[in-house]
Amino acid sequence: MCGIIGYVGHRPCSPLLVAGLERLEYRGYDSAGIALLTDGSLSYTRAVGPLPKLKERLGTSGSTATTGVGHTRWATHGAVTEANAHPLTGCEVDKLSIVLNGIVENFRELQEGLEAEGHVYSSETDAETVSHLIERHYDGDLVEAVSKAYEEMEGHFTFVAIHADHPGLLVAARLQTPLVVGVGEHETFLASNAAAFLAETRRVYFPADGDVVAITPEGVTFRRTDGTPVEHELIVLDWDIEGAEKGGFETFMLKEIYEQPEAVAETIGDRLRHGKLVLEGLGMPDEELREVNRIVILATGTAYHAGVAARYAIEEWARVPVEHDIASEWI
Repeated sequence: MCGIIGYVGHRPCSPLLVAGLERLEYRGYDSAGIALLTDGSLSYTRAVGPLPKLKERLGTSGSTATTGVGHTRWATHGAVTEANAHPLTGCEVDKLSIVLNGIVENFRELQEGLEAEGHVYSSETDAETVSHLIERHYDGDLVEAVSKAYEEMEGHFTFVAIHADHPGLLVAARLQTPLVVGVGEHETFLASNAAAFLAETRRVYFPADGDVVAITPEGVTFRRTDGTPVEHELIVLDWDIEGAEKGGFETFMLKEIYEQPEAVAETIGDRLRHGKLVLEGLGMPDEELREVNRIVILATGTAYHAGVAARYAIEEWARVPVEHDIASEWI
């Protein structure tokens, strides 16, 4: 889980991006960074550790950039290092960059093909592959390049692309991870959670899976990867910032309960490859899995109750006997 924010408008965006990252830091404490578009070139500031480290690096830079993206990272692929901190670039460092929340499951296959084409990686992350994919398809149309890159990707993710050739434009796409668009007066925001920009605007759109989103200071357009236009309802939120962080629910627990279908979809999506379920994390070949004749679920707290429910699902679907027990009893 990571936090992303983007801004295009008429105001210097560095303070807005940092303020948004402060609201999103619960989504990742490992590192943070921003990319700003100024005078036809991208500049970066990244730092390992919690957000104050990034703020210290930024100091009082006084940047006048009005287009930028920011990211706070919870590391999955790649160590917690500055090289692995987002925003991540492609081969043309000053031209193209992305921020990503989620996982690109087929990044290894994609990376092999990209490296064979001459692309050079500078990080250990799965997310950098997105930058190189966009480079592969870019011929002057960033929306089309993002659309074609999206079609090659598997997993669950949201990413935002910024390109030096397109001041005042950010392009994003999502699949099973959150993205919200905030529309202000001659300025537009993108973020993982509306809390990131709620102090600036309450007028929002919620894009759907498969949408390619293009924002400019004058608003937002939605399309599918094949170019088909999409429309969404503009919603005016009546939440305060705390309510936005809870997604409009009364408590975080209630929010988590209602998010269970999405959580299950993300868990399964992590393991879908070319339409098939791949359980390589178990380290067991299919033949060995078929010989399993008993499963024991160990957990504590609410996870134990989830295990009780899982018992019935596994026994019904897999026809394998299942037991559940308190994990502390096995120490």
